[in-house]
Amino acid sequence: MRSVELTPHPQFASNAAEHVEVAIDRGPGGVLTLSYVVTGRMSGLKTPPRSAPTRVEGLWEHTCFEVFLRAPGDAAYYEFNLAPSSQWAAFAFSGYRERTDDPDTPAPFIDAEGGRTRFELRAALDVGALRGLPTDGPWRVGLSAVLEADDRTRAYWALAHPPGKPDFHHADAFALSLPPPAA
Repeated sequence: MRSVELTPHPQFASNAAEHVEVAIDRGPGGVLTLSYVVTGRMSGLKTPPRSAPTRVEGLWEHTCFEVFLRAPGDAAYYEFNLAPSSQWAAFAFSGYRERTDDPDTPAPFIDAEGGRTRFELRAALDVGALRGLPTDGPWRVGLSAVLEADDRTRAYWALAHPPGKPDFHHADAFALSLPPPAA
């Protein structure tokens, strides 16, 4: 498992989170496992209550954790939204924000737990059947989090932020090269 730190967007600081770290692993058969750990004043972090693991759009409007995947040099990519409620979304794009048919993927495993100073969301996604992602080569990955505070303000965390407003779809946000699983 590889761990990376996310950074807050300079124009949208969090009044709850102080640090966000993500552990990511690309396992055999295309299973991607993720663990997002947020530390800070968790009493100020607004998280949706647990619900049925259903596919829902608009999760990014509240506390939500995201992963973007694409093949190196390819304009097409996938986006997955993972909510602490266990709701999720999956989208396919042929290019920058050019949405195509949503991928037919199985529901991811999502589990979340929090305490006074720490919140963790764990997820496992089966992405092995997604077209365009090489099975034997690296993937470009974007990792991000939208953290909603009790006052309804949102902070945007990512591996990298392009200039201007928060934009997790921007090519600069795909800042991690994830190698294939070890044989």
